[in-house]
Amino acid sequence: MKRAIILHGWEGHPGDAWFPWLKTELKKLGMKVEVPQMPNTNKPQMSEWLPHLEKVVGEPDKNLVLIGHSLANITFLRLLERMVEGAKVGKVVMVAGFIDPLGFKELESFFQSPIEWDKIRQHCDSFVAINSDDDQYVPLKHVDIFKEKLGAKVVIEHDKRHMGPEDKTMELPSVLEAVKE
Repeated sequence: MKRAIILHGWEGHPGDAWFPWLKTELKKLGMKVEVPQMPNTNKPQMSEWLPHLEKVVGEPDKNLVLIGHSLANITFLRLLERMVEGAKVGKVVMVAGFIDPLGFKELESFFQSPIEWDKIRQHCDSFVAINSDDDQYVPLKHVDIFKEKLGAKVVIEHDKRHMGPEDKTMELPSVLEAVKE
């Protein structure tokens, strides 16, 4: 059975934005869907988030799709870096993802070591990066890096800002399409 993990970002919650809508849509496709609450979401630390995510994921396999918003995406990439040789997930869909702390001290623990792109690519063959052309936090240059380093398919949304709870993005059909592809 295919399964999906939808992960919120900084200050996020499983009931935010488009997460409940996507969970419902993926269940209609027969997928098992988890939307976990990450620890200490107002002051996130990689040392807490990564072990929590590893517990949620359990044994990764090709039937697993990881769908993240914002800070969730670097957490997914760090998870892939640490996976054992030969382990793979089916797909990673990154919404409003980024590769540096964007000037926020609160996010620095997620970026203390260089991103190991080669290790990440060994554990997933399919990446999709979905960003908005007017994101108030994440410049579009980040999707170019995901395309270059991971071969990610890039989807640019228009006028959707950061696509999170503060932007009232309650449905995000491009994410559903990315999972279905």
